[in-house]
Amino acid sequence: MTGPARIFTIGYEGATQAELVAALQAAGVERVIDVRAVPLSRKPGFSKNVLAAGLKEAGIDYVHLKALGTPPAGREAARKGRMDEMRRIFAAQLETPEAGMEAAQMTALAGEKPSALLCFERDPAGCHRTPLHETVLPDVEVVDLYV
Repeated sequence: MTGPARIFTIGYEGATQAELVAALQAAGVERVIDVRAVPLSRKPGFSKNVLAAGLKEAGIDYVHLKALGTPPAGREAARKGRMDEMRRIFAAQLETPEAGMEAAQMTALAGEKPSALLCFERDPAGCHRTPLHETVLPDVEVVDLYV
């Protein structure tokens, strides 16, 4: 199996689940790869089970890859706007065996059907999904979706 030619990314900050689903459908996304370390949200519709159910209803697959999420210290650095620190912490996370296995899984899954990496931040520049795809899928076309 080869990797994807294109990967989408999307953040749900400021969006409803219906708006997120509509953006994914408009782009032709058939699978969401949730790359949050903790797939819980205070925002209605975005905790793992509720999100997975809403996506399934819309005909979109859902996969959660926990090891591709940012560790707590990295999330704290990102919240405080210390993106270089977040990137360093996340780079170390990507070196773990679990993240290596899940990065290979992400690549295979995204090669099967149009897929989007999902996290909270609307702006991909302020999210770990940018260094994730830069590291794991450096030669793949990236399309950042906004809702």
